[in-house]
Amino acid sequence: MLHEKLCSLEKSEPHPQTTLCSVVCTGTCSHFNALSCDECLQLGPRCAWCTLQNFTDFFSINERCDTPEALLQKGCSGKFVEFPVTNVKVLKDQGLGKSANHTNVSYVAPQKMRLQLRPGSQLTFQIQVQEPEDHPVDIYYLMDLSASMIDDLKMIKDLGSMLSKEMATLTSKFRLGFGSFVEKPVLPFIKITHEELANPCRSVDYECLPTFGYRHLLSLTSSIDKFNEIISKQQVSANIDVPEGGFDAIMQAAVCGDRIGWQNNSMKLLVFVSDADSHFGMDSKMSGIVVPNDGECYLDDNNEYSMTAHLEYPTLGQLVEKLVENNILLIFAVTDNQRQNYENYASLIPGATVGVLASDSRNILELIMTSYKELRSEIDLEVLGNTEGLQISFTALCQDGTIIPGCKNCSNVKAGDVVSFNVTVELKGCLAGPRRFSLRPVGFQDALEIELESQCVCDCHQTPEASSAFCSRGRGALECGTCVCDPGFVGPKCECTEGQEQISDCRQILMCDYMCSGLGECFCGQCVCHPSSFGRVYGPYCECDNFSCLRFRGELCGGHGECDCGECVCHSGWMGEFCNCSTSNNSCLSPDGSICSGRGKCVCGKCECTVPGASGEWCQRCPTCGDICSLPRSCVECYLKARDPLDECGVKCNSLHTTVSNSTDFEESRATICTLQSEDHCLLSFITFYFLNCLCNCLYNYSTDCPEPPNAPLIALGVCMSVLIIGIMLLVIWKFLVSVHDRKEVAKFEAEKAKAKWQSGTNPLFRSSTSTFKNVTYKSRGQQNTYIS
Repeated sequence: MLHEKLCSLEKSEPHPQTTLCSVVCTGTCSHFNALSCDECLQLGPRCAWCTLQNFTDFFSINERCDTPEALLQKGCSGKFVEFPVTNVKVLKDQGLGKSANHTNVSYVAPQKMRLQLRPGSQLTFQIQVQEPEDHPVDIYYLMDLSASMIDDLKMIKDLGSMLSKEMATLTSKFRLGFGSFVEKPVLPFIKITHEELANPCRSVDYECLPTFGYRHLLSLTSSIDKFNEIISKQQVSANIDVPEGGFDAIMQAAVCGDRIGWQNNSMKLLVFVSDADSHFGMDSKMSGIVVPNDGECYLDDNNEYSMTAHLEYPTLGQLVEKLVENNILLIFAVTDNQRQNYENYASLIPGATVGVLASDSRNILELIMTSYKELRSEIDLEVLGNTEGLQISFTALCQDGTIIPGCKNCSNVKAGDVVSFNVTVELKGCLAGPRRFSLRPVGFQDALEIELESQCVCDCHQTPEASSAFCSRGRGALECGTCVCDPGFVGPKCECTEGQEQISDCRQILMCDYMCSGLGECFCGQCVCHPSSFGRVYGPYCECDNFSCLRFRGELCGGHGECDCGECVCHSGWMGEFCNCSTSNNSCLSPDGSICSGRGKCVCGKCECTVPGASGEWCQRCPTCGDICSLPRSCVECYLKARDPLDECGVKCNSLHTTVSNSTDFEESRATICTLQSEDHCLLSFITFYFLNCLCNCLYNYSTDCPEPPNAPLIALGVCMSVLIIGIMLLVIWKFLVSVHDRKEVAKFEAEKAKAKWQSGTNPLFRSSTSTFKNVTYKSRGQQNTYIS
């Protein structure tokens, strides 16, 4: 029966499109020491209270608060468990649009619902919205009539007719209205001489109207002729500064609904036309106006804003509040040089759009139609009312099947299309009373009204048993399984009178000189511990708790134990003050099966290297270390060479955790046969046993084998004979090479001598002498005598 209660949504049937979910608390509700049913419900959505009378005979009072499953295990049957469940009930759902066959057509379904939430829980429901096919449209044309707009005024003389013709294709219920604005008629926004007040345009030799703040000129009407007539009668005015008083006009057009003529069921569009920026907030302080705008309607009998010279400009926040409150959509039609300013304003105003206006307003019709179609093609939910303490999230289910988590709007919607939104509401804590808010599509009159209640009070308080015999024979009333004592009586069952507490019993053990350790109060000789947000406080003197133990890496008892009275009680397989040490050595086993590669010890499941130079997860890296046979080298050499090994080799062997033995009983060990060469070239042979359960070696059957020393005389004789033989051989080779060279030289001389041919009696080297002289007596030209002797 209890299980059925947990899974049901109470007897009221929820909306078919409504789903329910809750946040499940982690931990045990009894740890928070709730002393009443109401306190228990506020701890979390999974906490329940046991109303069984004798339940506290076996458990303390705070044990009454726990999860339903835990209470069932403790012996509290389902009929005694107080466990309100989160609930949603639809109060009104008449369907969507005209197809619902209701007199009052609604384009939002459902229209009203009630939510009941536990603190910390959340639920999800669905809202549907239909885009109307023939929705009434009211357009109020609000125009800047400063001197710079004179050409725009001429251009829109036929705007009413053209706009009516275009809107006729979209709706059969269309109305137009008109209003104008300039600026506050005070210094320093205008000149205040008599001539300038009468004609602000006299400096440019032009006749214009005196400056005014805002004038409502035509209430919303279906007569296009009246609109055109009003437009044709308008004249411009002038002011000094560039920003205008447009926000004053918007505020009055929004709050003076009766004068403007807004319909409740229409789509309300306010078209704001200007070529300049607008004053807002405290801009009017420069003119001495310091009274804040109160957002009220101040149109006089002439439909003119009477407080323009007395109230400040409205702030953007005030404009947003009034536009949303009256469900008015704003269209800014401004020139290109002002586009950025008004886009910034529009980003803060729900449903506002910005269009770029031509310098003479020739594109105003196209701009209005484009903005209207853009607004009609988008459905955007807005939340109205007090939602403090609530967290609301949305998921859009658009008409084309697109699902967009975290989004509350759909685009490209056509007339007649239906879109849905999944809305999740989460309650953070208890509310003082019912909370009312609504969800409304921007620009729609219809909305979903929601009433939310927090389930923080137990139903069992509604039926108390007055003067119950369970409470010490009528000394109190029995509520939710516990006694509410009458004045003058105290105790779990009202068994004590005030002042009767046996304080001496409570003072047997004191901490910090406070009664009940300063963490509780003494009732009838027993300590009743105060609840703590950190955990559970318990013990005869409230001296214990389950949250004051040591933490390791931010977790109580390292996450591997329970805190009991300030000490960690470790789970199986863990040990240490923080319960952060594993009792298993499996994580310390190196790939070769040894613990920490034989170079360290396993502490808290991790290797601590003891051999100098060793590092790594299993001490497997050690550039300066030898292998398992090299480590005991010095110990073995000492035992083989020392006269008294036990005395001389004890230090060397103990520092290496090495024991020398002749026993062969080595259980749970790993044996290795080692052969090493010592410094004197002796071969050392021994067997080493490495024990898996400790960091130690045992040497067995050690021996040495040294080679014979070399024969020095024989080696010297061999070297001398080798040198001698090599010398003789080199001498023979040299002699042979010299003989070969001499023979070649002799043969060459003999060959040249054979080639010479000598003539007999003639010396081939002799040349006779020759003398040349000139006869000076011989004068023949060009001749000379030569005598050869």
